[in-house]
Amino acid sequence: MKFAFIIDPIARLDPGHDTSVAIMEAAQILKHEVFITQSDRLGVVGSRAYGWLQPITMKPVVQQGDRWVAESDWYRLGESKWRPLEQMDVVFMRTDPPVTVPYLYVTYILDYVDSRKTQVINSPKGLRTANEKMYALQFTDAIPETIVSADKQVIRAAVERWGAGVLKPLGGKAGEGILFLEGSDRNFNSIIEVSTQRGKEPVMVQTYLPAAKAGDKRVILLSGEPIGAVNRVPTGKEFRGNMAVGGRSEKTEITARDLEICRQVAPAVRRDGLIFVGIDIIGGYLTEINVTSPTGIREIDRLDGVRLGNQVVKWAEKSRP
Repeated sequence: MKFAFIIDPIARLDPGHDTSVAIMEAAQILKHEVFITQSDRLGVVGSRAYGWLQPITMKPVVQQGDRWVAESDWYRLGESKWRPLEQMDVVFMRTDPPVTVPYLYVTYILDYVDSRKTQVINSPKGLRTANEKMYALQFTDAIPETIVSADKQVIRAAVERWGAGVLKPLGGKAGEGILFLEGSDRNFNSIIEVSTQRGKEPVMVQTYLPAAKAGDKRVILLSGEPIGAVNRVPTGKEFRGNMAVGGRSEKTEITARDLEICRQVAPAVRRDGLIFVGIDIIGGYLTEINVTSPTGIREIDRLDGVRLGNQVVKWAEKSRP
């Protein structure tokens, strides 16, 4: 089979951490052809989606103690050719957020991939539907107390009722812009003004969950089924557990409560064509549903001695159009 990955520039990716690289590597090991491209190298010609596709070969990472190690020349690229994406069996849309206007335009381009020939993971329509913060609001039995507003008074009233809250930009990524809120903070009004662009842009605010100190669990779903999890624990004085801001990865288990949340989420992500998803759970509450380029495979593989990339590729083999 032919696998194409729409990713950020390959030279910027960390092969010992990046989930896209883990899946690409698995596809290569399982004897498939792997190609890469970028979102700004796509287009539509004759009502068909095209891209500049480059074949890539990789030297797989090797585990040394508690980390993955890659050689300095871990990838080699072939000639880039302008080709219809429908010549691929599977196309992974793995460009990192934020979901900007150019990102949305790429999803419109991907609408012109013939689904009878090629599977796009995740579905472009699903990517447009599932804002990674707002999408979770439909699961009312799973989420903590949450509001979405640009109104300073509404936000203050909620935070004072809860005692403390966590503010999240609706288009943020990797913990960027997430702020801890207390009504007594003399900077409260300024924080809200800056975060909402002076009341012009809504933000999500959730009640602060003290269990966050023990970690933010990332559960990977494949077509709605949980296949692995990792706990991300804040370090130092940081209250966020995101790995991008220094959170420590720890081995964890998928609990009965986690499975119940997965069962609530599964029908919606399947309906919306969201095949590869990462959900975040703190203290038994669903806080986010990540669909653009969820990460965590390398950490789960290292801690649990598994190869989740292989599971993803084998699922794609069985589900080919």
